[in-house]
Amino acid sequence: MAENSGKDFFVGTIIGAAVGASLALLFAPKSGKELRGDINQGAIQVRDRATEWKDVAQAKGEEWKNVAQEKGQEWKELAVVKGSEIKQKTQDLTSNVQTKLQDLKDKTKSSDEVPNTDVEEN
Repeated sequence: MAENSGKDFFVGTIIGAAVGASLALLFAPKSGKELRGDINQGAIQVRDRATEWKDVAQAKGEEWKNVAQEKGQEWKELAVVKGSEIKQKTQDLTSNVQTKLQDLKDKTKSSDEVPNTDVEEN
């Protein structure tokens, strides 16, 4: 929304400047030839100013693009690092669970093999 508002303001400023300059020239007490020359000169100034603003906007856009690319690269690298950490933790956890499960199975097997001496015989 903010980008659109800035663009609208910029366009409104250009149009307002052109209309204001034209009206000022039209109501000035000058001959037709002088008036056309002044209008032409005003149009050239507006065009030059718009070209300057376009160049500034392009330069800022290039800067923002570069910053966005750098940040994107940083985030990508961070995601790879964090992904590797999560993968390693998952592998460690899986290994730990498998070890404990195997220990439990071994314990269960060894308790099944030992005869029960607690039972009384008659």
